[in-house]
Amino acid sequence: MIATSGRAAGSGARSDVGAGSDGPIRIANCSGFYGDRRDACREVVEGGPIDVLTGDYLAELTMLILFKTRQRKGSGGFASTFLAQMEEVLGTCMDRGIRVVTNAGGLDPAGLAQSLQELSDRLGAGARIAWIDGDDLLARLPELRAGGETLAHLDRGILLAEEGVVPVTANAYLGAWGIAEALRSGADVVVCPRVTDASLVVGPAAWRFGWSAEDYDAIAGAIVAGHVIECGAQATGGNFAFFEELAETRDGAGSDMPAGAPGFVRWRLPGMPIAEVYADGSAVITKHPGTGGAVTVDTVKAQLLYEIAGARYPNPDAVARFDTMRVVEEGPDRVRIEGTVGEAPPPTTKVAINYVGGYKNTMTFVLTGLAVEAKASLVTGILAERLGGFERFRDVDIQLVRAGQDGAPTNELASSYLRVTVKDPDPEKVGRAFSDAAVELVLSSYPGCYLSTPPTREQAYGVYWPTLVANDVIDQRVHLPGVAPRHIPPPGGAPMPAGEPPVAAPQRLVGGQAARVRVPLGRCFGARSGDKGGNANVGIWARRELAWSWLYHELTVERFRELLPEAEGLEVRRYVLANIQALNFVVVGLLGEGVASSTRSDPQAKSLGEYVRSRLVELPIAVIDESVPEG
Repeated sequence: MIATSGRAAGSGARSDVGAGSDGPIRIANCSGFYGDRRDACREVVEGGPIDVLTGDYLAELTMLILFKTRQRKGSGGFASTFLAQMEEVLGTCMDRGIRVVTNAGGLDPAGLAQSLQELSDRLGAGARIAWIDGDDLLARLPELRAGGETLAHLDRGILLAEEGVVPVTANAYLGAWGIAEALRSGADVVVCPRVTDASLVVGPAAWRFGWSAEDYDAIAGAIVAGHVIECGAQATGGNFAFFEELAETRDGAGSDMPAGAPGFVRWRLPGMPIAEVYADGSAVITKHPGTGGAVTVDTVKAQLLYEIAGARYPNPDAVARFDTMRVVEEGPDRVRIEGTVGEAPPPTTKVAINYVGGYKNTMTFVLTGLAVEAKASLVTGILAERLGGFERFRDVDIQLVRAGQDGAPTNELASSYLRVTVKDPDPEKVGRAFSDAAVELVLSSYPGCYLSTPPTREQAYGVYWPTLVANDVIDQRVHLPGVAPRHIPPPGGAPMPAGEPPVAAPQRLVGGQAARVRVPLGRCFGARSGDKGGNANVGIWARRELAWSWLYHELTVERFRELLPEAEGLEVRRYVLANIQALNFVVVGLLGEGVASSTRSDPQAKSLGEYVRSRLVELPIAVIDESVPEG
């Protein structure tokens, strides 16, 4: 067992976890993104016993945000909010023997480690800080291309060299063994750069149980647990399709609500998730007692479907078979995930490249009442003329959001929106020259014309470029004070089998359960959606057997396209996870060149699942009756 600090224990139980200890390791996550609840870190540390505190701060977009911050300030390539959180809890973590593992290091893990060391010294916490690097491939891109790495776009197949762009970030998704080595060497805090989200759980579990690189089933189980808790409260009721079932009351707005506030539900912020990981890789997902939200089979299923593709979920240390795990309720706020099969990791490592695509600006005209299409046509034509033609911009996106109701009871409900976005390498074209031209039309175009914002300035946007490199070009290193860097050998790898694993189809409904009713899909099915670069995924799951039979047999790619007209002309992939009674649809290219450059009002596709749930379908009455919540 690695010795912990000799300071007197603070309030709460001290963790005795160490390599070779008995029992599960309790790993809690306090952050799902850069900007998540600042006080969640303190709540997790003070709310009950944990062994490891993790924080996930890096989305694909975050790397570009950190680059912009560093360009503007000359430093600050890490998630600065993590420092403020650690100021509140670092001493407590050291007193209780809680290890801290985070990817808040972003583009500058060494800088964050230094700042944490200064914080520890100031607090007298005595923390030993380790940091990991080797993910940053930006300076090595010419060398990698010369060595035969094509850096082809994962979805489009185009070579990076053919685009003629200058990348500003290029970061490989590292695995968990650097984290495990840092903990084995006595680190109290491990600062990571761009590691996979699940690695924050896999690393501590591998250290705790002494797993080898070939313990694929155990590693796969920890990957699944890491995937569930990586997005914080999404595993405990946040962003949950059936949120009303978790509401504390449904009595309407209380006296503390401002006049006119909507009523119906009262909600307490969900507690942050904890994964109790066992030696075989199985895990129980839970949360601290007395915190809001809930951990149920459905909240866990929802998160399992978030931002995935098919049954095989590749990570640098193993491929987790999402079609093999069992998800069962063990007790109140305790859901066990077990039986996950692991396979050898792929021979390649994913790399996230970002480059500056240019500048963009958006102005939104509000169109009220009658003749919305004619009003939109009128103002679009005038605006184009005032700007010298839309063809002078590299890209123009014009969207009419026909939201106004006929005979609406209020002015607001009669409003639709015309959103005009322009993009160009020249910031002058898309800056105030564009937005001022839009504002100048307010008194010279359609009746009732106004805009949703004052004139705005241009914004630089980035383009996300996902690609692969061979594992053996990655040089992951662990740095500890007073010790030479330790090199982590790259994983071996084997090509993933082509195609999806076979699926046992559920029995078709008898006679199609002839009597049908037209209802929203969400009456009987949950969904969660998200982004993966330029692609969007919508995972849809059933809660009962008849519903699963209908979902499997009826919701084909063609039917899904009918529910999502935006997918017209785009590739749609359908994946089956029969073990959790779920389908996952991936819409290739729906988000364009990635979140930062997307012109959708919801560039991360967070609401896409709820939109699909709102669409009307004909469901057998038997399916509807079966889906009525118990109790």
